[in-house]
Amino acid sequence: MTEEQPPKRVLVVEDDFLNRLFFCDVLKEEGFEVEPVEDEREAVERTEAFRPDLIVMDIHMPHISGVEIIKSLKANPSLSAIPVLAVTGYVGIGQERQVRDAGAGGYLPKPVSIAPFVAAVNKLIAPDASSG
Repeated sequence: MTEEQPPKRVLVVEDDFLNRLFFCDVLKEEGFEVEPVEDEREAVERTEAFRPDLIVMDIHMPHISGVEIIKSLKANPSLSAIPVLAVTGYVGIGQERQVRDAGAGGYLPKPVSIAPFVAAVNKLIAPDASSG
């Protein structure tokens, strides 16, 4: 009998209810364990508690920019290795570079379609699987 691997864990930081529901539903359908975070001010604390394999991070939120949260996560030695997939509804000039410079491993503009979202998640959560 082979031992089954536990599901990979994804923290979804998204203030918009419908977007959060979409991301969580798609991830659950793909077999991930998901922890939704509505209030971005709780993102770092919830990351420490949940210990995800990936963070899906909205960039434009009411209180703290996703870029600032990514910087905080990357500055924390115990959290810095967790990959971040940034998603944003506002795509400004230089935005992707700013997000990637903060430490995000992936970037998707909204509206997000299922196939590109799942592909981006899988690329970040199991980067070695694509090269084998």
